[in-house]
Amino acid sequence: MQMKEKEEKIKAIIDELRPFLVNDGGDLEFVKLEDNIVYIKLLGACSNCSLIDFTLKDGIEAAIKEEIPDIEGVVNI
Repeated sequence: MQMKEKEEKIKAIIDELRPFLVNDGGDLEFVKLEDNIVYIKLLGACSNCSLIDFTLKDGIEAAIKEEIPDIEGVVNI
């Protein structure tokens, strides 16, 4: 899969996850894909939520890795 294809797929996955975050007063934004690391920015209530690590690793990262196995991680910046 080419870099541009990966980015488009990541954005599509984020769009699928977005309603769940919006329901809790948050949101997320794709920033970049570099060296198989996805950089995102959690916004609103998500930016300082006590469950941020769970949301990031077990939610967002797991969903992305399921579709694109060569992604090494997701980082909130």
